[in-house]
Amino acid sequence: MDRLLEATARAERDHFWFRGFRKFVEPLIAAAARGRRLEILDCGCGTGYNLPMLRRYGRATGIDLTWRGLEYAHASGERRLARATAASLPFPAATFDLVTSFDVLYALEEAAARRAIDEMFRVLKPGGQAVLNVAALPALRGNHSLLSAEQRRYSRPELTRALERGGFRIERITYTNFTILPFVAAVRLTQRLAGHGATEEEISIPPAPINAGFSALLGLEAMALRFVDMPVGSSLLALARRP
Repeated sequence: MDRLLEATARAERDHFWFRGFRKFVEPLIAAAARGRRLEILDCGCGTGYNLPMLRRYGRATGIDLTWRGLEYAHASGERRLARATAASLPFPAATFDLVTSFDVLYALEEAAARRAIDEMFRVLKPGGQAVLNVAALPALRGNHSLLSAEQRRYSRPELTRALERGGFRIERITYTNFTILPFVAAVRLTQRLAGHGATEEEISIPPAPINAGFSALLGLEAMALRFVDMPVGSSLLALARRP
């Protein structure tokens, strides 16, 4: 996990995947806020890079289980941090207006993932919302799956059932990274044929023309997502509400 965090810290600002992710996620955060200032909890904040984005919409607190991730976040100036697991949140019930979980659930064993969803529901105020991003489609397992300790990749029905089981009402759920899916699928297939090996190479920023091209494709996809859901992709993004 430390290797993953170190690679992530080097790439988060400029890598096309992270650029696209933020373009996909922020409109959902803005829609949840609707001009209000929110109490926000980021479950599994990693290096803390997304906390400044969340603070545009309210007061953001981050939790993570890894000391290394919290060290990165603290070094960048973040102070509203706690070491904790999403499966056991150290906050009273009905504390937050918005809970986020970005690429965390898929790394938890099934029982822990269920508890994490239950805990996110518990700490949300009635009417509060959750924004979650997870890895999608089991066929896309590859080297990054080993590096991130991936336990599962979700389909849309599987993530829907998991959230509804926890009491959430789904407001929107869509695949993302549709525009770069052929590239992702080709890379992951090649990795499986060659044999798995945990490597940070996938999180390394590619040559500038490739990075710019994929960034542009994901930017176009983010614009399209304001109007339609994607039918397939390497990630799933959900907006859910505690009734």
